[in-house]
Amino acid sequence: MKITTRGRYALNLMLDMVTNSDGSPIKLRDIAERQNISDKYLEQIVATLNKAGLIRSVRGAQGGYLLVRKPEEYTVGEILRITEGNMAPVPCLEYEENQCNKQESCVSVILYKKINDAVNSVIDTVTLADMYEWQSGMR
Repeated sequence: MKITTRGRYALNLMLDMVTNSDGSPIKLRDIAERQNISDKYLEQIVATLNKAGLIRSVRGAQGGYLLVRKPEEYTVGEILRITEGNMAPVPCLEYEENQCNKQESCVSVILYKKINDAVNSVIDTVTLADMYEWQSGMR
């Protein structure tokens, strides 16, 4: 499993929104500057997150983006799956209908399932609030 820039930037964007939130909408341009990420690329990521209901846009001169839930209600897994898709390390674990015909006799699938379970146990329990806390401890 490899997390692309899309997934990493989505996490950075969401964490930036937690870090810099004062209750008012945050402008994408400001996030792009703080994170040193192209605002055009962030626009694509924001569109995905907005469509999935993780953030909402506010139009107008004072517009921008807001989180729709509390930071502790967002898991890293949720954000990554929305931006990256399935996090399974091999295609045969992505979906039940994708299982290969060798899976019952494939010893490697045992390893792949363990890797998948380990990754999911981390990304599905770590929240944006956890990441914010870790970030605060680094300052």
